[in-house]
Formats: sequence, C-alpha cells, structure tokens
Amino acid sequence: MGGQYRITGDKYPRMRQRRRRGRLVFAVVASIAALGLVGWGTLQLIDVFSGGKKAAAAGTEKACPATKASPAARTRTLPRPGDITVNVYNATARTGLAKQTADELRRRGFRIGDVGNAAKEFDKKVKGTGILLGPASALNTSLPVLATQLAGAEPRTDAARKGAALDLVIGDGFKALTGKPAADQALTKLTAPGTTAVTSKKSC
Repeated sequence: MGGQYRITGDKYPRMRQRRRRGRLVFAVVASIAALGLVGWGTLQLIDVFSGGKKAAAAGTEKACPATKASPAARTRTLPRPGDITVNVYNATARTGLAKQTADELRRRGFRIGDVGNAAKEFDKKVKGTGILLGPASALNTSLPVLATQLAGAEPRTDAARKGAALDLVIGDGFKALTGKPAADQALTKLTAPGTTAVTSKKSC
C-alpha cells in the first residue's frame, strides 16, 4: 500500500493470533470454573452423606434420662406399745416369770391383760425363748412391735382368734426380755427404717 497508509517495517498485525489467544483464555477460564463446580459439588455430596450419617447416629442416641430419685424407704405405720395389749403366760416350771415379765413390759409402755400360767397346749411344751401369738391381722403390725422386746421368740397367728390382744408365752429358753436400749433401738429401726430419698445420678 502506498500513500498516507503505507506500512513500513517487517511486523504486521496478526488478528488471527489474538483470536486464538482469546479462545485459549476463555477455554482455560471455563475449565477452571468447571473444575471448581465439580469440586464444590463433590464436597456438597460428601457433606450430605456424612451429615446424614451423623444425623442418623444422633437420632439413634438415647437421650439422657432425667435424674430420678429412688423410692424412699417408707415409714411403717405400726401401733405404739401403748396401743398393744399383751397377755403374759408362763409355760415353764419356774414360778414368777409371767408377773416379772408383765411388769417389765408395762414399764416399757405396753398394756397388760391376763397374767398367769400357759394353757395345756403350751404348758411345758415351749422349748425356745417364747411364742408370740396373735390374730392374722397382727402379723405385720403389733406382733413385730412386741417381738422387739423378746429376741428369738416365735411369732404365730391364729385366724380364728378374736380381738387384737397378743399372747406372750414364756418358754424354757427364756432368761429375760431384750435389754431396753437394744429393744428401743430395734423398735426405732422397725418403725422408721429410713425416709430420705436417694438421688441416682447418671452421666450422659
């Protein structure tokens, strides 16, 4: 070309090369973007699956149970010695035991009924410390209270027996009533075995 637009020198504009560079840059950017999307999608999938497992595991975990108080030992409602009438009978060959025993029980707060020798069914036939006899309703009420006064005595009930009074039949093995301090301690333990609830703790 000549005139005003004459080109000199040995370098010429290369329009095609610029187009190739543009395409190359676009391809590189697109590839990077695609790889980024693929990586992001992969991370999302991993998170979904791993998160789902964790959620499932969390769902199967047992909730920490609420702290519970173990049932407190209930105070037994038993009759007081002053509410119990005791008949004292001597089934041994030793004289005076029935009266002595009855007097001591009276001093300990029991009401005393009949005092004397035992009936034929028991006379000279009780080898142990003694027999405590009462109606069926006394098995878990007044009989245990009287039993605290004579360790080793055999408790018995008679369904046909009338009234609430108890019989203390003194046997050959009898020496004396249980000492008052020990009897009082046994009575306290019997009537109030414990009233405090124990709280059980469990770590989660």
